[in-house]
Amino acid sequence: MNTVTASRAVPAPSRARPWMQLRGELVLLLVGLLAFVLFPHDLGLLTNMATMSIFALSLSLVLGQAGIATLGQAALYGSGAYVAGWTALYLTADPIAGLLLGGLGGGVIAVLSGAVMLRSTKLTLVMLTIAVAQLLLELANWARWLTGGDDGLAGFNIAPLFGIWEFSFLSYTGYFYALGALVLVYFLLRNLVESPFGLTAKAIRQDPGRVQALGGRVYLHLLAVYTVGGIVAGLAGALTAQTSKVANLFMLDFSTSAGVVVMIVLGGTRRLSGAVLGTVAYMTIHHIASTLNPYHWLFIIGSMLIVVLIVLPEGLIGLFDRAVAYARQPRRSGVAR
Repeated sequence: MNTVTASRAVPAPSRARPWMQLRGELVLLLVGLLAFVLFPHDLGLLTNMATMSIFALSLSLVLGQAGIATLGQAALYGSGAYVAGWTALYLTADPIAGLLLGGLGGGVIAVLSGAVMLRSTKLTLVMLTIAVAQLLLELANWARWLTGGDDGLAGFNIAPLFGIWEFSFLSYTGYFYALGALVLVYFLLRNLVESPFGLTAKAIRQDPGRVQALGGRVYLHLLAVYTVGGIVAGLAGALTAQTSKVANLFMLDFSTSAGVVVMIVLGGTRRLSGAVLGTVAYMTIHHIASTLNPYHWLFIIGSMLIVVLIVLPEGLIGLFDRAVAYARQPRRSGVAR
């Protein structure tokens, strides 16, 4: 083997700068800071966008990466919210402890329900996820002494973050707390998706039979993915409960699950960045449309979803991909000449 051949055989070390590997997280952080500067009077909406983006990321992992069809993600989201509320009421008002226990609550519900549901596939699996969410909803409605029933779980206070910054739904603390959590969750999930664990999940989505034939444990891997998705959804629910200081039955409702499905379909189911983009687009249009017409705003959302599915099957994130591809065309043509 000559020197030229040897140099080709050994891959050259990557020259990518460390910050380039964090470009998604940096974009999230910069956009969040820009939104804070431009819309200082809409911190409640911005905080809700950040928490719902985390919720959408959980579904993007479960549905978009592993192909687990679910319409009951609200069961995990609502469980995290109630656990965070109970933690503040009966254990500790520390926000970090409540956040972690809320994520644990979502993960526990995910592993218990997923152990049964994930033995099914397709339509049966979808029906089972809806059934689990509805069972938890009715259980929460029945146990009024524990959950507050229709009135919701309220009356709990969250201690200042790190003992310094006071909490309030419309305060700076709640927004930056949610934004920081979003950036951290996105970083962890992105690395998980790019790891062998995430690549195996994608392979299972594409051809579970082949993965099984190669010796992969499809059921256990899907259960692990679903559990991680439950932890992330629980974190989102805990964040919502802490920033709004309430956990209610709506968080367990089917419409919550359906809404987050629309968000990731709108942004792009196969990309984590699409989940965040779809959440921001959905909630922005929802806010504007419901302000202009509080009775028919769903018509605007539905029309936009139809247009996106027809024109951009890959979701709104496809616009960025096409823009990048278009920007690179002149360079390629110049090199060819």
